[in-house]
Order: sequence, then C-alpha cells, then structure tokens
Amino acid sequence: MLTSGLRLRRASSGFTLVELIMVIVIMGIVGGMVAVFMKSPIDAYFASSRRAGLTDLADTAVRRIARDMRKALPNSVHAPTNQCVEFIPTKTGARYRAQGTGSLNFGSAVTSFNMLGSTSTFAGSALPTDQQIQPNDLIAISNLGFDVGDAYAGTNTAAISSVVDGSESVITIPATIPSTTFSVALASPSNRFQVIPSAEKVVAFVCSGGNLYRTANGAMTKTVDGSACATSGVATMSVATLAKNVSFCSLTYSGSDLQRNALVQMTFQFTDTGETTSVYHEVHVNNTP
Repeated sequence: MLTSGLRLRRASSGFTLVELIMVIVIMGIVGGMVAVFMKSPIDAYFASSRRAGLTDLADTAVRRIARDMRKALPNSVHAPTNQCVEFIPTKTGARYRAQGTGSLNFGSAVTSFNMLGSTSTFAGSALPTDQQIQPNDLIAISNLGFDVGDAYAGTNTAAISSVVDGSESVITIPATIPSTTFSVALASPSNRFQVIPSAEKVVAFVCSGGNLYRTANGAMTKTVDGSACATSGVATMSVATLAKNVSFCSLTYSGSDLQRNALVQMTFQFTDTGETTSVYHEVHVNNTP
C-alpha cells in the first residue's frame, strides 16, 4: 500500500519551477530566431506599400496639373519661380461671327456679337454645366501675352452680361467695356474666342512647406516676377492641398522663344519614412491664339 501511494503522488505531480523556466527560455530563443527571419519580409512589405503610395501620389499630382494646364489660355502660362507656375484657365472656346449681322467688329465699340453654335449643347447633347457659357464669365480674343493682347491687363477681355442660347447664340457685353478693349484689340486669325470662368480667373500650382497646392483666384492678378505665388492673403482665393511629403519641386516654363507651342517641365520628389519616389513630366501647351 505504501509503495502504491508513492507512485500515485509521483504520477500526479506537475512541472517544477526549473522546468517552466527552461521552457520559457527555449520559447524565447525560438521566438527570437523566428522574428529575425520574419523582420526582413515584413519591412519589405511596408516599404513596398509606402513606395506604391508615393508612386500613386506622384502620378495623381502630375496628371491633375497636366489636365489643368492643357486648358490654359494661350500665352498665359507664367512661372515667376521654379516653385510656382500659374496660368489663366478656360472652360470652353468657340467662333464668333466676323461678317454680316451680329458680327464682332474690331476697331469700333460693340455691345453684343453672335457666337456660331449653341452655348448649352453640342452635337445634340447637353454640355456639362462647367463647360456652358454663363454671365460674368470673361471672353478673351487673341491673347498674345503683351500690349493689346494681354488678358492679365484686361486689354483683350470683356465680362459677359447675358447669353441668349440658339443655333447662333447672342453674347452681350457691357457697353463700357468694348471702347477700351475690342476697339483696339486684335482680331483672331481663326475668329476664335476663349471663355474664362468667373470663379477661377487665375490658377496656380505652388510648392511650399513640403506640400503642393492648387490655388484659384477670382481676380485677374498676375504674380510679380521674382516672387513666389501666394497661397493665402487674397480674399477671392481658394486653396486646395494637392499632395504632401514633397521633398523636391521644380516647375519651369519654356515658351518665350516659341511661337505656337510651349513646354512646362515638372520634377517632383515625394519622401515618406526613408522611401523616395521621383517623377518627371512634361506638358505641351498650345500658344496659338
């Protein structure tokens, strides 16, 4: 009986403290070895995720800039520094009647002219609202960027007071405007005019403080050469952050020696936790008035 009791107590006894400590140490060693092998793949995954995010950010930024720049009024692109490029956006364009009733006669004051086509439809389909000509929009003709063809100075632009839609839409402009603009402005070789939206008369892309901003100014204001485009301080300005984590930015415009086309060159670097993505993109700008 005594021998059976001892065997029973030995069979039901648990782990000793030394055995538990040995198991914990062994598990720690095994866990450390596993962590060493797993760290590199996990770090590589997160690094790849950051690179993919930066690449997507860069692609979205340059595509947005290119889309806006292609709608720039001819000869309106301006880069006061390599940290900023600005231009006058357009929402649509059309042809004006050059002869006969309702024509736009240069050299004399006119208060209305006929546009060839509808302001609200195209090929039987309704135009998007942001492409329809509305009162308070500006029309610009033969923008050359200087003298009587400078939209920034207002020498070839006029605000629209009313629009009558039709097969030949009638656009009315204030009587006080033509005497100082279209009476001295140059006619378009192809009888074309561009329409500048009233809410966004000057758009700029600005690099500042590690961010890329898109600003839209409701006033026709050109940045003075040698200064950076502003991102605040203008009552009619709206500012949107286009991208963050900008570690390098260069925006250049080559158009002073080109007559019909110009080139905007963009170079960006985006950095996040040691990962850097670089992008270079060119936008061809049509400067034919």
